[in-house]
This record gives sequence, structure tokens and C-alpha cells, in this order.
Amino acid sequence: MTEKSLDRASVRERLLAAASELFYQEGVHSVGIDRVIEHAGVAKASLYNAFGSKDELIRAYLRARHSRTRERMARELEARFKTPRERLVGVFEVQGMSFTEPGFRGCAFVSASAESLPGSAVEEVAEEYRTWVRSLFLDLAYAAGAADPEQLAQQLVLLYDGAGISAWMDRDPSAAVASRTVATAMVDAALGP
Repeated sequence: MTEKSLDRASVRERLLAAASELFYQEGVHSVGIDRVIEHAGVAKASLYNAFGSKDELIRAYLRARHSRTRERMARELEARFKTPRERLVGVFEVQGMSFTEPGFRGCAFVSASAESLPGSAVEEVAEEYRTWVRSLFLDLAYAAGAADPEQLAQQLVLLYDGAGISAWMDRDPSAAVASRTVATAMVDAALGP
């Protein structure tokens, strides 16, 4: 990598890190470009050279969050749970890990979507994330042998969403324990003994 491309990558990373922190804490539309640039310590032209626009920076921020969530989920489910049935319930344990992180403010996609208009960059990336969440549960429900995997997946997605919102709005990380308990009952009912 040349020195120039190394600098460009570094500027991009600094902008993305600054955007990630500010957008998650304060909202994608509440935070202006000038704040991101100042927080990253780069020139204004750097943002446009690296991302082209604020919408593209928002898109990159949300895709990076999605990637981290997806990778963490895959890694933890694989390492900690052996069967598809265990993984169906384990999703809630992995989700709950984020509830105790400093600065936890709920789902970045829910927050960004609440601020955005239909057809925005946020809507596109949020739909990619939602497709992944639904597929995660549906694939595990099929693998576990659920009689009606679509229904079980839909129910677990609703529980997943509710747990995240409850943990954030109630400032109660124990929502992870409650959601795991409910998920266990749902999975047991759907799969049988």
C-alpha cells in the first residue's frame, strides 16, 4: 500500500469511527457533517473524497454496524452453542451482550429508521439488516426441525426486536434474561421435547 492510499484509508477509518460514535449516540440526522469532520480531525474535503456525501457516510456507518453484529452473532453462536435448537435460544444471549455495553442506545437501525424518510439510504441498509435478522431465525428454525419454521422465526424476530427496545428504553439489561426465557418456551413448544 502506498503512503497516499494508507493516508486515504486512515482518513476513511477516522471519519467512519467519528460518525459511528456520533450517529449512534445522537442520531444520523441530528449530527451534521461539520461535527463528524471536527470529531475525526480531518479536512472537509476528506469526507467528500472518502464518501461522496453524508448519505454515503450514513450507509457506510450502518453497514459497518451490521457487519459487526453479524460477525459477532456467528462467532458466538458457533463457539457457545452446539445444536440449532440451542442456537435459536442462544441468539438472545448473544444479543444481550450488547445490552450491558457502555453507551448502549438500542438498535442503530431502529433509531436511524425512525429519523429517515422512505427511499433514503437508511431504508435500504435497514432492509438489508432486517433481511439478515429474519434469515438468521428462519434458517435456525428450519435446521432445528420446527414444524412451522416461518411462524417460529416471525415470533422470535418480534421477541428479538422487543428485547432490544426494552433493554434500551427501560435501561434494563435483564431484558436479555427475560427474552431468553420466553424464547426457550417458544422453541420448546415449536419443537417438542
